[in-house]
Amino acid sequence: HWLDQVPDTQLEGWVQEASEEEVRTAMVHYSFLVQAYVWGETLPPAHLPANLARPMVAIADRLGQAPLLPYSAYVLDNWARLDKSGPITLENIYMVQNFLGGDDENWFVMIHVAIEAEAGVLLDNAAKLVVAAENGDEAEAERLLVEMDAAWERIYTHFARMPERCDPYIYFHRVRPYIHGWANNPALENGGMVYEGVEKFGGKPQALRGQTGSQSSIVPAMDALFKVDHSDDPLKSFLDELHQYRPVQHRRFIEDLGARTRLREFVEGSGSQSLKDAFNACLNQSARFRTRHLEYAANYINKQAGSIPGNDPDVGTGGTPFMKYLKKHRNENAEQLV
Repeated sequence: HWLDQVPDTQLEGWVQEASEEEVRTAMVHYSFLVQAYVWGETLPPAHLPANLARPMVAIADRLGQAPLLPYSAYVLDNWARLDKSGPITLENIYMVQNFLGGDDENWFVMIHVAIEAEAGVLLDNAAKLVVAAENGDEAEAERLLVEMDAAWERIYTHFARMPERCDPYIYFHRVRPYIHGWANNPALENGGMVYEGVEKFGGKPQALRGQTGSQSSIVPAMDALFKVDHSDDPLKSFLDELHQYRPVQHRRFIEDLGARTRLREFVEGSGSQSLKDAFNACLNQSARFRTRHLEYAANYINKQAGSIPGNDPDVGTGGTPFMKYLKKHRNENAEQLV
């Protein structure tokens, strides 16, 4: 394989001195190389060569992430503006690094970028809502929730545009094969990927989860803020595991939000019906978002015929059977109104 000939860049020293932004950029390009090496051939290899494995692990260790393509490198750090002074809109952004190129691959990622950009309001207001609830400020809490409801509408508008330029058949056969991980993947005979030349792994296969939109911090942060609980099931266990694949700061934010929020109790104890309505509107938006995700999972994955090794239409790119559990989580979300 030609990637076997790529020089080992000896990045171990550089990653300790470089800025986080530089290391995150390296994470984008190296994780794409790793995925291309594994999934770019008909039969995937059992070993990742040392010239790719060592720098990949060094970069991931510096960032506190797993050494393969994460959502943060696929989406969050993988876009730029066409007009540097213009807004973050679908008309003014592009995908920096891709696998095969083409409209479907780029559009799939850009829709996610547009959604994440709008979601800044949700995350910013979430922190403010914790304080508003602690201060007993009903008017401020309601104002913040109404803003979040409006942001959800903008998010939903972007999400609904996915089919415009990303075809389900093309997505399944041309985009999806490259973003799988090593865990629960029947195409990898030894149950994972061996990272050659990486001492801490001791030559043992690493069963790591693949890139998935479930690594986004939007819905988990909203579940934490609104105290939406899910009963135990394979998807919940999977999502709990995926938490460790997020950027460190994202993990801390979600954990701190869940530990500190008293918003649900504050709203339940309030005499303001408009505050309760605003709270429920945001919960319903999250459930609605999950419903649209469910529809896309059905059309873009579940209804496609799987003829590519490791590209199972009943298993998500993270490596879990997803359809029935997505429905369950959507329903649990909708059942926890105040």
